[in-house]
Amino acid sequence: MGKPKASPELLELLNEAIARELQVSIQYVWQHVLWSGVEGYAVKDELRSIGVTEMKHAEAIAERLAYLGGTPTTKPEPIFVGSTLHEMIVRDVADEEGAIELYRRIVAKSGDDGDIVTQELFKGILSDEEDHHDTFTSLLEGM
Repeated sequence: MGKPKASPELLELLNEAIARELQVSIQYVWQHVLWSGVEGYAVKDELRSIGVTEMKHAEAIAERLAYLGGTPTTKPEPIFVGSTLHEMIVRDVADEEGAIELYRRIVAKSGDDGDIVTQELFKGILSDEEDHHDTFTSLLEGM
């Protein structure tokens, strides 16, 4: 039995996920590095931690995509750093909402394609993204 074949649509969705993960991993780490002031100290370690988690997601998705016969992208979606903490977190909430929507589509598509491994991978990543969304929306409540 050879490697599984993924549909072109699923491969495209996986590359879209990689580009998004690369974007936010850089974005969150740069926000961690560049933010200063009292408010920044309250969130900078969380931004770094989430950024590292996002890079691990990119790696796991890229490994799966390569296994399925695709070529992982190296180009992130546009990176947004922001100039105020509020501006940063508002954008981070929106980016996590976009990820949640995309990853729900990937869970559904991989299920339709009978790719249980990709489906389970994205169920786990989706859980992390919902946690990140919760963190960022909670931070906004205090601003």
